[in-house]
Amino acid sequence: MLLQPGLKQRARMEIYLVGGAVRDRLLGLEPKERDWVVVGAQPRTLSEQGYRQVGKDFPVFLHPETGEEYALARTERKTAPGYHGFHFHAAPDVTLEQDLLRRDLTINAIAQTEDGELIDPFDGRIDLDRRILRHVSPAFVEDPVRILRVARFAARFGSMGFSVAPETLALMRDVVSAGEVDHLVPERIWAETARALSEANPERFIEVLRSCGALARVFPEIDRLFGVPQAARYHPEIDCGAHVLMCLARAAGMGASVPVRFAVLVHDLGKADTPVAQLPCHRGHEARSILLVNALCDRLRVPNDHRDLALLVAACHSQCHRALTLSPVAMLALLDAADAFRRPERLDALLQACEADARGRTGLESHPYPQAERISQARKAAAQIQAGPFVRKGLTGPAVGAAIQHARIEAIRVQQGKV
Repeated sequence: MLLQPGLKQRARMEIYLVGGAVRDRLLGLEPKERDWVVVGAQPRTLSEQGYRQVGKDFPVFLHPETGEEYALARTERKTAPGYHGFHFHAAPDVTLEQDLLRRDLTINAIAQTEDGELIDPFDGRIDLDRRILRHVSPAFVEDPVRILRVARFAARFGSMGFSVAPETLALMRDVVSAGEVDHLVPERIWAETARALSEANPERFIEVLRSCGALARVFPEIDRLFGVPQAARYHPEIDCGAHVLMCLARAAGMGASVPVRFAVLVHDLGKADTPVAQLPCHRGHEARSILLVNALCDRLRVPNDHRDLALLVAACHSQCHRALTLSPVAMLALLDAADAFRRPERLDALLQACEADARGRTGLESHPYPQAERISQARKAAAQIQAGPFVRKGLTGPAVGAAIQHARIEAIRVQQGKV
């Protein structure tokens, strides 16, 4: 029995640390959060001891002192398609092993007692040692979210050598074939995607989804990039899908934020719609990408800050790559498009995404990206031009804006002459 500080527990109630906290400790990682399962109790048992119930579909409580989540041991039964199609049974007679049985992966189905004893009925420790992501039971196929979770864990633990067990990958394909993935709600898709993008190897998320066929259902715009050729002169990796994954890996390696990583992931969507006769060139793919990024963001209800940056990168990445040859007029137009004078951090995010794009090519992973410095210096020079002097000269209205634009172009011209 695991006693909690300041709380009196009933004789039959047992509390175990479960899931990610146990897994991460065994991997030598610092757990980000702790989850607990309570065996042998009813909801009122916890309520009487000060726990606050928060779960609607099944009893989940918050500890009155730590705020950590405590869930009553439960079983679940599939009753309808999709993520919400489950009936949950939580009662004092549900055992710890029954609760662990309903979990997704063996590495997440390990419990720990207060004295450190591990309860591991499905050999999760063996799979941790072997670096295997393996399902607990055939019931894995009942919840389509588990496909996203497996792919996310592959992104989190990819650098540690974890891979998906062949039999688990086969079940994931079965879930896709049964149409279960089509019932995933947009909010859950995005939540899992955003978490995957924050991991050390976010490209593994896309690779795993593609390997089981789920990418075509969840992100068809990204899936269509694979197999589309690019000019080997500029893209030695040739394949557009491979290029996007390389860009995403570079963005992660650069420590980019999730909005930047998302922008990198979708910046080239328009290349999938390039007319066949034009291949391997992709003239005009930026405009096509904008339409597809908007559609994807609408469908998955992507946050506006992520969408806005993704649209900016899709529209402007080619111009950024040509920064060393842009005229002062074109350079100022790029800075204005990025709203660089009011939001310099937005320009920084754009440049980081473009650098990841430039370095996401075979043999060019560590190549310098002087374009970022060229654009930053242009912004610095142009930002020194303010409205005050022109107003003091008597200019008003549109004339002030025109004078600022002209002066900024000249400031950029001078700056470029110094390079």
